[in-house]
Amino acid sequence: MGLAEDIEKAVAEVVCSDWDARTGNVVPTTDTVKLSNGAVEIDAVYLYADLADSTGLARDFPRTTAAKVIRAYLDATCRVIRACGGEIRSFDGDRVMAIFMGGSKNTNAADCALKIHRVVEDIVRPKVEANLSSIKTKGFEIKHCVGIDSGTALVVRGGVRGHNDLVSIGRAPNVAAKLSDIRDGSYRTYITGAVFGSLAERAKLSNPNKQPMWEGPYNRVVGGQTITVYKSTWRRSP
Repeated sequence: MGLAEDIEKAVAEVVCSDWDARTGNVVPTTDTVKLSNGAVEIDAVYLYADLADSTGLARDFPRTTAAKVIRAYLDATCRVIRACGGEIRSFDGDRVMAIFMGGSKNTNAADCALKIHRVVEDIVRPKVEANLSSIKTKGFEIKHCVGIDSGTALVVRGGVRGHNDLVSIGRAPNVAAKLSDIRDGSYRTYITGAVFGSLAERAKLSNPNKQPMWEGPYNRVVGGQTITVYKSTWRRSP
């Protein structure tokens, strides 16, 4: 069988087969989702954290320098995500995706985003600039954005045996990823109205001054649809 026939047979099997779907109460892993036609539906919060201007970083600096910056950002971000109860499920260059589940998933994810902001501003940026002098002398600014949305998603395995990974399909992962692409002044965190509406007070108001940490609501076109968005410049200590 040639490659074209092999692909045709594989695609036919995918589109003509029913999903063996179940409802999940925890964040799926590759071991808990069947490769052939397994699917897990989850009610979850998706968080994407994205380092800004990695294209400029790769263009203007040696690969070894760019790799150190990206690795430092991802390492710090992942540590905050895990400390806040999130499960890391994918990387895409300079971006990491995490899933939060459970009763306080919205609050935990929003709190995580504000802590990531603090870590990037107060730890990652100063450490990188102090040890990689070209970053500062060439005027590269280390900044990022986090996007968060909440909803149901279908988690499946994409790829072929031996080369596959989990894929989340649904509005929440798609919108969260697009929100993390926003570059708007000093705002570093964007959440949807669905997330904001489920936040506990500790994730809405600063402590101890009780000042609102989120601005909004705003209407924003994301992926061709108008959604309600809140944004923040606030940071929280990890």
